[in-house]
Amino acid sequence: MTDSLFPRLEPHLPTVQKPIQYVGGELNSSVKEWSCAPRGETVRWALMYPDAYEVGLPNQGVQILYEVLNERDWILAERTYAVWPDLERVMRAEGIPQFTVDAHRPVRDFDLLGVSLSTELGYTNLLNALDLAGLPLHAVDRSERDPIVLVGGHAAFNPEPIADFVDAAVMGDGEEIVLAISEVVREWKEQQRPGGREELLRRLAVSGGVYVPGFYDVTYAADGQIEAVVPNRPGIPFRVRKHTLMDLDKWPYPAKPLVPLAETVHERYSVEIFRGCTRGCRFCQAGMITRPVRERSIETIGSMVDQGVRRTGFEEVGLLSLSSADHSEIAEVATALADRYEGSNVSLSLPSTRVDAFNITLADEFSRNGRRSGLTFAPEGGSDRMRRVINKMVTEEDLIRTVATAYSHGWRQVKLYFMCGLPTETDEDVLAIADLARRVIATGREVSGRHDIRCTVSIGGFVPKAHTPFQWAGQLDHETTDDRLRKLREAVRADKRYGRAIGFRYHDGKPGTIEGLLSRGDRRVGPVIEAVWRDGGRFDGWSEHFSFDRWAEAAQKALAGTGVDLDWFTTRERDYDEVLPWDHLDSGLDKDWLWADWEAALDPAGGEEVEDCRWTPCYDCGVCPEMGTETQIGPTGRTLLPLHVR
Repeated sequence: MTDSLFPRLEPHLPTVQKPIQYVGGELNSSVKEWSCAPRGETVRWALMYPDAYEVGLPNQGVQILYEVLNERDWILAERTYAVWPDLERVMRAEGIPQFTVDAHRPVRDFDLLGVSLSTELGYTNLLNALDLAGLPLHAVDRSERDPIVLVGGHAAFNPEPIADFVDAAVMGDGEEIVLAISEVVREWKEQQRPGGREELLRRLAVSGGVYVPGFYDVTYAADGQIEAVVPNRPGIPFRVRKHTLMDLDKWPYPAKPLVPLAETVHERYSVEIFRGCTRGCRFCQAGMITRPVRERSIETIGSMVDQGVRRTGFEEVGLLSLSSADHSEIAEVATALADRYEGSNVSLSLPSTRVDAFNITLADEFSRNGRRSGLTFAPEGGSDRMRRVINKMVTEEDLIRTVATAYSHGWRQVKLYFMCGLPTETDEDVLAIADLARRVIATGREVSGRHDIRCTVSIGGFVPKAHTPFQWAGQLDHETTDDRLRKLREAVRADKRYGRAIGFRYHDGKPGTIEGLLSRGDRRVGPVIEAVWRDGGRFDGWSEHFSFDRWAEAAQKALAGTGVDLDWFTTRERDYDEVLPWDHLDSGLDKDWLWADWEAALDPAGGEEVEDCRWTPCYDCGVCPEMGTETQIGPTGRTLLPLHVR
């Protein structure tokens, strides 16, 4: 039995900000007996999202795994989040270790610590949690009593920068693999833990679906490039495969979503209406690594929404995916749900909509309850040429027609999302954003006959990611990024006629440079992360906590003598023959296909279109035959019944 740390924690909560986030007891949370298995061994998971409670609690991935695991009577799963610096100081002073929010048990007492990494800037928070838990920072130093530290999420498709700190990594969908891992752990425990943690990790690794960095050796050539990544034990596969969940209707999670006690970044019930995307945007790691597209049926979506609203009391339902308007039955889903909840306090929402997937009927259905918060579109590139480079085949005229339709039907605000620093980009491509925003305002005023039209331009820096056609690209340096954004801001502000109607939001280029280091780094970046953490680095995804100088100084010192530096990992363009740090991790994508798509992007004309294989012949990206999967889409021809009177 493991005792609760809450009696030691509670007296100090009045001294920290937002103490409610550390209390637990949310609606639909689960607290089980420490030995909950009716017979045999209990397998215990601590699930972590390495950010603050307000960001981590709404995370869909953690909520799904929390529910899937706790449905088994022999598995116990609890949650833990990054603690803010004020509580960290208290915990270190009082000797209170990292705890779960459910039963306030020490994280170190669990069998597994599963960490969901959606962004690389959470790495310092991961190290901080390991240290607060009392775990040795380096995997090689851990003892038999320490949990297996296992990471997943999008950042786990290149876990090499944190290879020193994690025991294992899993790529892809987690629902099935966490149960398979739990089975292996249970069997090992029931056999009295033969061979210790080394044998447990071996059993996980030989499956080919769990990557154990310590079972692979990396060698480097004289020029700093990786020479080879090879297994160092018999039976360990040369490549590790991602996991793909087929038939999402059989996995309708989260069915009992957590309702937060403190304010969070998303206050809604989210239903993932499909997983994967084959639109083929060349910059988009999420779309590339989640292929193929697998839709939930209209019936399952309706059932999940009904249960989720009843079990939570949320007044907003988000229909989520990478491109929700592409669902084969989105019109039927929207109409049926709008009918169901008309006159109630439940509203529906979509994330950003593709310009070429927008239609006014769909938009009207989602705002039928009278809530029109604005429309968000993501052209990504400022000019038509840049959009061809990134395979986002939306022209300026397409966008103008779309916003004209929206403004003429009563919308007053549009948000446009762009990226700066894309391959082959010039100053003119970025300044074209200002011209486009001006046309949007002018069009809105013309078709609506009103002057209270707004357009918000939001810009993020492009960071090349693993397993995409742009994985070979050189990243734009932060000085040039900031200079281009400064010119754009001045161009918008200088316009007396339209400037005041255009909002401008952007982030400087420095955090993107560090994200680039971490997203395409290898094991030599590990000491950089550790040095930043030891120097006080925490919450690097938050601008008020991020310090570029701290990262740059740590990189300079930690990489001294290695023959590589910060620029080598970020602004340098790679060649086809270079061994990339993630080449031994199989996302299903064919390297030759990715390279051909990269070369197409560099075409002076701006790149040839790669169409969506949902509606066109296969483009041979490799995923379906390599992974044994297939696209699963409708229409099913079914309807959303019964309709509830509310």
